[in-house]
Amino acid sequence: MLINKPADIRQSEITSEQNYLNRRDFIRAGSIAGASVLAGTAFGAVIPEGERAKLPDVSKSAFSTIEAPNSYEDVTTYNNYYEFGTGKEDPYRNAGQFESRPWSITVDGHAEKTGTFHFEDFMKPFDLEERIYRMRCVEAWSMVIPWVGISLADVVKHFQPTSSAKYVAFETLNDPVRMPGQRRRVLEWPYKEGLTIAEATNPLAILAVGVYGETLPNQNGAPIRLVVPWKYGFKGIKGIVRISFTEEKPPVSWNIAAANEYGFYANVNPEVNHPRWSQASERAIGGGLFAPRKPTRMFNGYGEQVAHLYDGLDLRKNF
Repeated sequence: MLINKPADIRQSEITSEQNYLNRRDFIRAGSIAGASVLAGTAFGAVIPEGERAKLPDVSKSAFSTIEAPNSYEDVTTYNNYYEFGTGKEDPYRNAGQFESRPWSITVDGHAEKTGTFHFEDFMKPFDLEERIYRMRCVEAWSMVIPWVGISLADVVKHFQPTSSAKYVAFETLNDPVRMPGQRRRVLEWPYKEGLTIAEATNPLAILAVGVYGETLPNQNGAPIRLVVPWKYGFKGIKGIVRISFTEEKPPVSWNIAAANEYGFYANVNPEVNHPRWSQASERAIGGGLFAPRKPTRMFNGYGEQVAHLYDGLDLRKNF
């Protein structure tokens, strides 16, 4: 997401793809030198900076695309995570010292089961799956990412929302000391997102806790983030600390910042342009500066699974 509507984000702060590509060899060397696979449970302790833990008992999913994933380097060094800076490399460079343990998640609102849960306890009831999904950023670039996560539908079912619950709202950690990007008024903090109950219980939606079979790096939203592959990437809220079942549509961060540019639904739609650029095509990260753009697919190619969620809804007005 470029999403540089707020006045205090200068164009010079946004890392160009040219600079990103020029630094790839340097980043690759650092990643290889720092990486190691830890024995034992992946969720039980703080992961030292530069180390990665293998996730146990990960099953494959029939929902995965057969498209080749981007490299680990692409996935972990070209990111948007404004809590750690507005440039593409800022999260990789600034999130290394962030400690994602201990961690807790509060579940509240219209549900039978509510409370605050240690991350490890939150995860216990659910099975890990690898989901290789296309990811389309609202900035018109894309990747293919091999997430590891848990079914959001299973999470919703586990907490037993009541009939009053029409939406699921999510909230990121609000800690300017640990997340230096929150010291600037780029957005209204903490970051907030939301889905309808129908979207949250669609089989494609997941809460991701890893990539490439290993624990989620800090810059990708450790320890847990939302992945909704038919929507633009900014819906994928990171560092989740609260899940709320609500009757009213929850406020969401980029809609609060610029309602004319970023809607609540944020479905990938090549027929609805961003006010400042076309959404008809996209640039695949990893293909090089001169690789041809490819056409954007409605719902990012997941229309067969999700189009029914929007029957009767004007997707131009409800973008």
